[in-house]
Amino acid sequence: MRQTLKHIGLIVLGLATGAAATLAFSQASAQNATSPLPLEQLRLLAEVFGQIKREYVQPVDDKKLLTSAIKGMVSSLDPHSSYLDKDEYKELQEQTRGRFAGLGIEISQEDGLVKVISPIEDSPAFRAGLRPGDLITRIDDKPVRGMTLDQAVKRMRGAPGSKVTLTIFRKSEERTFPVSITRAEIRVQSVKGKVLEPGIGYVRITSFQERTVPDLAKKLQEIAKEQPGLKGLVLDLRNNGGGILQSAVGVSAAFLPSNAVVVTTNGQIEDAKQSYKATFDNYRLSASPEDPLKGEPAIYKTVPIVVLVNAYSASASEIVAGALQDQKRALIMGKTTFGKGSVQTVRQLSPDTALRLTTAYYYTPSGRSIQSIGIKPDVPVDQNPKGDPDDVLVTREIDYQNHLHNTQSPDEQKEIDARESRRLEELRRLEEENAKKTPEQRQKEREEKLPDLGSNDDFMLQQALHQLKGELVQRTKSRLEANAGPLPKDAHAAPAKPDAKPEAKTDTTAPAKPNSKK
Repeated sequence: MRQTLKHIGLIVLGLATGAAATLAFSQASAQNATSPLPLEQLRLLAEVFGQIKREYVQPVDDKKLLTSAIKGMVSSLDPHSSYLDKDEYKELQEQTRGRFAGLGIEISQEDGLVKVISPIEDSPAFRAGLRPGDLITRIDDKPVRGMTLDQAVKRMRGAPGSKVTLTIFRKSEERTFPVSITRAEIRVQSVKGKVLEPGIGYVRITSFQERTVPDLAKKLQEIAKEQPGLKGLVLDLRNNGGGILQSAVGVSAAFLPSNAVVVTTNGQIEDAKQSYKATFDNYRLSASPEDPLKGEPAIYKTVPIVVLVNAYSASASEIVAGALQDQKRALIMGKTTFGKGSVQTVRQLSPDTALRLTTAYYYTPSGRSIQSIGIKPDVPVDQNPKGDPDDVLVTREIDYQNHLHNTQSPDEQKEIDARESRRLEELRRLEEENAKKTPEQRQKEREEKLPDLGSNDDFMLQQALHQLKGELVQRTKSRLEANAGPLPKDAHAAPAKPDAKPEAKTDTTAPAKPNSKK
């Protein structure tokens, strides 16, 4: 593995083991200490260790105790730093290849429970009906509260063919129910695509893996061959928790001019100060010894693009959305993204263990940090025609107590307070509306299933089609979207060229404005 951040894989953990986080793989390296070691605190640590060994009610294994101390020390820093033991490190390496054994869910932790960020399409969890936002309260007969996220993951992992029963609490339906899931080897197909209608293509990227850019190049060629007169493209990044940075750079490069800046990183160490551009050297991976975008149809450098995002679009997805938005290459539609704008470096400590440590922030081409803020869509649109009342229950990066602060936002606490105020106001409004409904109406709503992404019933996708065809677009009804006011003058359609001014129309019905901007 290479030493510098510029040439190593930045990935998003999440396929089955944790919250979205951008990671960099690197060999362990000696670093010069910038300050003396705190000897008094180290003596205190040794004293506590000795006290536990001597007086704890039961004998404690030295290795287990020290490992727990390391894990606690690292995890206290922010939601994305952690110590990886043998099994966790192996799982992380498997995920980058898009193959692992398990249930197929991206998870995080919330209020002591395990929260489903997103089930991976075509996985056992997806087929069992798990939804984003579901809370796992029990794994088999063990309550989740009190477990660490790593402990919960170990209980959910297992041999393909074995079964696990999860107890699910679904906030939106206010009910708890068990789900039995058979574990399987998960093989994630990260790129899917089709022609939506004459002249308009659709590509969905579910995660950013080693094969994503070659698979994207192949899919784009197929669409161009089927539709030589391509007039528009929808790039769907919804529910995409991220992946390898080079793949995110390569996906951006498919639509940007050569050498255009995609993302920059900045941290304390020199290796963390990097600029990634739309060149093969910056998205080269061992899986692609030759440039997979070589021979790409030229139409993809100019065709109007709408990028779909939601609250579960995180990290590498936000890198792509931010790059195409800042370079005025695409119009972003949907909901504000997760807001994961930091880089975690994975440094190998031993043959079987590693340290995942936050080492840098990343920035969009214009230099903005999206940490805790996310990518705000140019056109905010709901997933459902009646609106998305469950938005009030969605957890983003900013909601984690120990999240990294956005250094470009000095009034972040005011923004957090304002966001919470809007959430409480929206909750009260929803409760009042729900109280007016009959039991039959509430039951009918609980039984309604979300449409599959990319299907004919996908409302947000239909709005993207309207946008590309210059038709009216139904904007969000959400009171939580901080940018849900009138559209900016130049945000009516994805431009064919950076300076082009499209003439597409947009529904100007103004949604309710939030109390304050986030």
